[in-house]
Amino acid sequence: MEMDTFKELLKQLGKRVEEDSIGTEEATKTSLITPFFATLGCDLFNPTEFIPKFSVDVGIKKGEKVNYAIILESKPTILIEAKSINEVLTKHASQLFRYFGTTESKFGILTNGQEYKFFTDLDEPNKMDLAPFLTVDITKIKDTQFPELAKFHKENFDVDKITSSAAELKYLSRLKDYLSSEIDNPSDEFVKFILGEIYDGMKTKQITDKFKPIIKKGLNQFISEKVNDKLSAALKSSVSIEDNEPISASDTTDPDEPEIVTTPEELESYTICKVILKDTIPLDRLFYRDNRSYFNILLDDNIRKWILRVKFKSNGMKIELNDADKTIIDLSNPIDIYNYSSEIIAIVEKFL
Repeated sequence: MEMDTFKELLKQLGKRVEEDSIGTEEATKTSLITPFFATLGCDLFNPTEFIPKFSVDVGIKKGEKVNYAIILESKPTILIEAKSINEVLTKHASQLFRYFGTTESKFGILTNGQEYKFFTDLDEPNKMDLAPFLTVDITKIKDTQFPELAKFHKENFDVDKITSSAAELKYLSRLKDYLSSEIDNPSDEFVKFILGEIYDGMKTKQITDKFKPIIKKGLNQFISEKVNDKLSAALKSSVSIEDNEPISASDTTDPDEPEIVTTPEELESYTICKVILKDTIPLDRLFYRDNRSYFNILLDDNIRKWILRVKFKSNGMKIELNDADKTIIDLSNPIDIYNYSSEIIAIVEKFL
């Protein structure tokens, strides 16, 4: 399956989560969970490939069943424990943990139809790790997660390849969680570690408490400065407005009207688009045109290849995407455009 098609199917499932009123576990399975695995290429009606209520007897307890098992080469390779969309998954991992050790499975998936937690046995063979190596919220899948989900598609599935990348994903996730926690609320241990590099005096409790807000402020300033540096670097790319293509009346300028002034907020919108698309196209293919109605961002400086339009209001801003529905989205500020990276990339890819 092509990646664009795969992404679109997953996004449609995400919209179903947000739009449908689903209450029970059975409704969650029917409406959300089985369609997810169908998107991964599973033949839901082949009992030798996708088995509901798969027997996983645990010790002296007989008749234990996991909700689904995916069979590959006649072996139960993936166990799936499904819960209602209203359930918090954290308390159910132990159930999947018990089932995992009784089979030859290599992966376990715990899901409530919106969140999918992927487990394997990195720490000890045939014993499911306590922490997932991948957690995906289907309503807001990150761009980096689509390729990881694609590895579980039937056409691509390779146990060794997934396992080799699982360790990196697991520890990257832990690192991000740790850094996020320390940036928001630095622990005493973290503050002492930083002080060891910047402060020569005794690291007493009083000194630690004194430096904690300073270190928190410094970390946030550092991150902001790095982001601004990247935005500034992208903005330095030259912008041309010459075009031999015919343009619509709304893009022309009336000499009797006041001169159009491109605002810093509009330039920031353009710069964020450059950051989003830096791995999709050469940045010299991205242009903008400003007019009184909206700020236009284009591919190849061609009005027929407009990507999105930005319009600022007194209480915020909105963007119009050049997708099939000409989707209009209200935003608070230009940085929010980054939340729609996958949609913007998809629009550009259709022009390539």
